[in-house]
Order: sequence, then C-alpha cells, then structure tokens
Amino acid sequence: MKNCRHIITVLIMLLIFNGCSRKAHPSENTATTATSVKSGPVKKMKTVVPKVIVVSDSVASKTFDGRYYYDLEGHRYWRNNKDGKYYLFNKSMTDNPAFIKP
Repeated sequence: MKNCRHIITVLIMLLIFNGCSRKAHPSENTATTATSVKSGPVKKMKTVVPKVIVVSDSVASKTFDGRYYYDLEGHRYWRNNKDGKYYLFNKSMTDNPAFIKP
C-alpha cells in the first residue's frame, strides 16, 4: 500500500512538471505577429458630413434675432427660409437673403 502511494505521488509530480514545461505552452503564430507589426496604429474612420439635412423646427434652436439653427456632431446647420432645409454653414450664407432673418 505504501509503495502504491509513492508511485501515485511520483506520477502526479511528473504530470505537474511536464504540464509546466516550455513545450506544453503554445508558440506564437508567425502569421499573427507579422501582421500586427506591419499594421501599425489603427486609423479612425471619419463620418461623412452631409451638406443638407431636414430637421423639424421644434427640434432646432433659435437665435436672439429669430434665425433657426441645428447642431449635429459639432457642425452647425442654418435654416434656409425659402425651402425650410438646414444647410451646413459657409461664408456665402451671410450675404444670402434666404438665410437672413425671416
């Protein structure tokens, strides 16, 4: 009986040492390491900013002089009084009578 315990203990110790050996660990895949080195930093996709949007006037904000505007993802859109659509701001809007106070 004592001899059987010693044999079982030795077998368990051999299994533990064999499980922790370097050969038991998976090696790095050369394909994944090569692509991770070549890829570099991940580039962020930019969203396309539309030139014209349609927004309800109840959602839009109003300036002190009565013009409507709407902010979308950091871009300001101004309401055209002729067609009711909101256009991305540009300098030509300052002279255009469709964007001036209604």
